[in-house]
Amino acid sequence: MNKFIHNLIVIIFCVNITTAQDISGVYEKVSASVVAIITEENTIVTTENNDFQRVSNKGLGSGFMVTDQLVVTAAHVVRAPQNIFVQFSDGTTIAGKVITSFKSADIALIGLTEPKANPTLVKFGDSDKMKIGQQVFTIGVPLGVGFSLSSGYISGFKRQKTGTNPFTDTEFIQTDAAINQGNSGGPMFNMKGEVIGIVSHITTVSGGSNGIGFACSSNLAQKLLLNNKMPWFGADFHALTGKEAKLFNLPQKSGLLVQRVVLSSIFGKMGVIEGDTEVVIGNQKLIVGGDIILAFNDIPFDITDEALLKLADLFNTIDYNTSFEITVLRAGKMIKLKTKY
Repeated sequence: MNKFIHNLIVIIFCVNITTAQDISGVYEKVSASVVAIITEENTIVTTENNDFQRVSNKGLGSGFMVTDQLVVTAAHVVRAPQNIFVQFSDGTTIAGKVITSFKSADIALIGLTEPKANPTLVKFGDSDKMKIGQQVFTIGVPLGVGFSLSSGYISGFKRQKTGTNPFTDTEFIQTDAAINQGNSGGPMFNMKGEVIGIVSHITTVSGGSNGIGFACSSNLAQKLLLNNKMPWFGADFHALTGKEAKLFNLPQKSGLLVQRVVLSSIFGKMGVIEGDTEVVIGNQKLIVGGDIILAFNDIPFDITDEALLKLADLFNTIDYNTSFEITVLRAGKMIKLKTKY
């Protein structure tokens, strides 16, 4: 019996060592593909005199290289930044801009202003083949302490109808791997070193990493980011429906309240005005005083599936030679803004 227990302990110990070595080896192969994303954006703050002041804040997130000039990250990391800087593990920093973003799936694609020399690129795995109980690991810059690894297991899958994404249901992979602020946008790898998820968020009571983490599935990310040409308009919105639409006196059922606008973006160049006053409506903070978008090329914005599909078809036809027009509600008047994308 003692010999049996001894052998069992040896086996367990060896398995643990082998697993640790496997992660270490895979980490060395893929770690250089992971980047830190530093953003600068303007936000509204309330002063001691209850006035509103616009200040510049820095944000931090993670991402990974898919080509020498394209980086995948989380949508909320690059929500509406005036400036984006991508920092590599070798110390190199290159400026970037958002190419496309999907808020409901929390994924975005960044284009670098110049190619990265000798990049380490990721390989995508098939997230549909992943199962509960399989081991995964993430790499990112949690809390700004530098590039770090966190490992865990797949504990579930979360699929939902978003109601705001006209293309597909979202799919998130649930994990017990530690996720902290700064991890968002980083890759989730399988044990082959293939990306099977993009780290999104954590549901926690304490506010720390002891919660349930979620990552957008790699298959959905590839479909939306790499196989689509949806434009990024360069603004952060809040959908006004129901009672909120009536509160803002909209002439239709729904509209998009502009929160922030990136000056160098499509909407920035069109002259779309962002909000300037922070208020609390219900249980959420909103920035009001900006434009409310009512229509795109005379197609009214609405949250019905039919309306969203029409807008999706429109957005997929937009390129640099396409004339584009939006209708906005500004100070109680409807005006049209036009530009070329």
